[in-house]
Amino acid sequence: MKRGDEVITQAFTFIATVEAILDIGAKPIITQINETLNMCPIDLKKKITNKTKAIIPVHMLGVSCQVDEIKKIANKKKIVVIDDNCEALGAKWRENMLGNQFDICTWSFDTGKTITTGEGGMITTNNKKYYQLCKEYKDHGHQNNPKFSRGRDTARIYGFNFRTTELNAAIGLAQLKKVKYIVKKNKNNYEKIFNSLKKFKGVKFREIPDNCTPLYDCLIFNLRSKPLASRFVRLINSYGLVTKNVPDAIQWHFAKYWKHIFLLSKKKLHIRFKKSDDLLSRSVAIPIYVNEKERSLRNRINIFIKTIKKLEI
Repeated sequence: MKRGDEVITQAFTFIATVEAILDIGAKPIITQINETLNMCPIDLKKKITNKTKAIIPVHMLGVSCQVDEIKKIANKKKIVVIDDNCEALGAKWRENMLGNQFDICTWSFDTGKTITTGEGGMITTNNKKYYQLCKEYKDHGHQNNPKFSRGRDTARIYGFNFRTTELNAAIGLAQLKKVKYIVKKNKNNYEKIFNSLKKFKGVKFREIPDNCTPLYDCLIFNLRSKPLASRFVRLINSYGLVTKNVPDAIQWHFAKYWKHIFLLSKKKLHIRFKKSDDLLSRSVAIPIYVNEKERSLRNRINIFIKTIKKLEI
C-alpha cells in the first residue's frame, strides 16, 4: 500500500479506525450505514475504485456487519478485508465467533470493551504473510532473523513499539475465561429490557443480521424524529440514567463530526453522511450492565416505560 491508496470504512465507528488509515498515508473513504448501523453493502459497491486497497467493516456495539454481502463484494474485487471487531468480542456469525470471517481481525482490550488487559489490543489472522508483517511492524521492523543477534537483526519495513507485556497478556488470558459468562448475563438483561419495550409501536429496534448472535452489551432503538429522541434522552438523564455512544459519545463515533480529519465544512459533511445522520440522530443506545442487580434493572425499565408514555411514543 502506498500514499494515496484508498481504504474504505464506515461513517459510524470509533475515530481510531480512520486514524489508522491516515497513519499509513492512505485516504479514508467513508460509506453510509444502514439499519444495522454498520457498513451499507450497497454504498460500499459505489465507493470502490481502482485505488481501493482494503475494506474495514466495523461490528459496532456488539452487532456484526453483513458479513456475507461484504465478503462477496471484496472477493469479487480481490480486496483485502480488515475486520474491526473491537466492540463485539463474544458475538457470533452463524456458529462461529466473530473475528475469523475475513483476512485480518483487530481487537481492543481497553477498559470499555468486553474484556480488558488494562489497555491495548490484538491482531489475528490465518494468513502467514499478514501475520509476519504484523509481527515485524509491532516490533520496530525486527524480522527476528535466526542468523543474526537482535542487535544485528534484519528489517524490510519500518515499525513501532506496539509490543504488549507478559503481565497484560496474562490478564487477557484470565479475562477470556469470563467471555461466556459475560455474554450470558448481557443477554439476560438485554432481553428483559427488549421485552418490556417491544410493545410500543413507536420504538423501532436496530436491525440485527439474520446470521448474527449479538454480544448483547447494548440495546439500540430509534424513534420517529430527532427532537423526540433528544427529549427521550434528556428525560432519562433527569432520572440519572445515561446512554452509550449514541448520543453520549457520538462526536467520537460518527464521521460527520471529524472536521479536523477531513478538512471539510460541516455542510459538506452533513450532505455526505445524510442517511447515516438521520439514523443516528433518531437512535438511543441503552447500555447493558453485566452485574446489574435485578432491582436496578427493573428501575431502569420502569423509567424507560414512564418516559415513552409521557412522550406518547
